[in-house]
Amino acid sequence: MLRTQATSGNSLLAVDRVSVHFGGIVALDGVSFDIAPGQIAGLIGPNGAGKTTLFNCLSRLYRWQGGKILFDGQSLLAIPRYRIAAVGIGRTFQNLALFRSMSVRDNIMLGRHCRTRSGFLSNALRLPRVVREERASAEQAAQLVAFLGLEADADKRVSDLPFGTQKRVELARALASEPRLLLLDEPACGLNHEEVHALGKLIRDIRERLGITVLLVEHHMSLVMSVSDKVVALNFGRKIAEGTPAEVQKHPEVVQAYLGNGD
Repeated sequence: MLRTQATSGNSLLAVDRVSVHFGGIVALDGVSFDIAPGQIAGLIGPNGAGKTTLFNCLSRLYRWQGGKILFDGQSLLAIPRYRIAAVGIGRTFQNLALFRSMSVRDNIMLGRHCRTRSGFLSNALRLPRVVREERASAEQAAQLVAFLGLEADADKRVSDLPFGTQKRVELARALASEPRLLLLDEPACGLNHEEVHALGKLIRDIRERLGITVLLVEHHMSLVMSVSDKVVALNFGRKIAEGTPAEVQKHPEVVQAYLGNGD
């Protein structure tokens, strides 16, 4: 498995005063933060804080009305939606989006689609380039199967696997696109204590062994605080805190957002 190339400059992702409105509802209100290459960043906040809205902006599913988002110095708005995976942004979803009747291995190989160049005619004629791409995709899938401990399940249908294993399959598919930035949307949702502990180690391995920058949205605070280099906290669409996990945990607005003011 190839290690992701380092990015020059100070920021891989720069979110600059981004605002999103849905009619009269303000989903994001001038949010700014950046993520350096190789960082693990956590994005936290109560339900309705704007976390998923921001993720959907980073995936180009939503368009923002104010501010800008730069990925490796390039405006995301200059990148067509269908090219987001190809430029190096991968994502998992809170609600699994797997092909349940297909095998684990085939689901992972689908993640390689943005890295192939062969067209319909080339595939129909089985040109040598097609064979080379298929061989490379199969090798990459095999490496990810091993990396995520899916060897025993590689040829099973996804629908026959427990939820925790399906979450790893979706993660493997996201990694198959060779992202430089991996967006993890509630990766611990539905996992038991042992699985959450294993997930924390896996996220660190993704950064250390694959060189991938990670941004995760997560309600499981112990996971976020244990793996993140920095944490950004949102509430009602505004950034209320940013800093190390220790700094953010003690921030009075974060405490109030999660616990209330005690009255």
